[in-house]
Amino acid sequence: MRLLANESLPRAAVDMLRLMGHDVLWIAEECPSVRDEYVLELAVRESRILLTQDKDFGELAFRRGLPATSGVVLLRLAPIPSLVTELARKAFSGRADFCGKFVVVEEGRIRERPLPTPAQQR
Repeated sequence: MRLLANESLPRAAVDMLRLMGHDVLWIAEECPSVRDEYVLELAVRESRILLTQDKDFGELAFRRGLPATSGVVLLRLAPIPSLVTELARKAFSGRADFCGKFVVVEEGRIRERPLPTPAQQR
């Protein structure tokens, strides 16, 4: 799966996802400290699923109406690297249906809802 990891994700989570075979671009390596809008534009341009712990991306994604090739996965838990890494591993083990969705991954559950298409926003 093609992922764009926001810079808030710990290196251990990024490394683990890469070891699982995912193509992970990490903002902390590529362009640290860029604005959220740029991160989202990069995910769309590269057809990547955005993986983040930043709740602001929910509002931004719904306002922008991402194309079906993109999506957002929000890991919602305490920013403890080992917990984030384990939750990311569980979320991306065997799942490939994050495109076009806003997915919230919490300890013990995953919630998802479709993102509106640009045509639905008019």
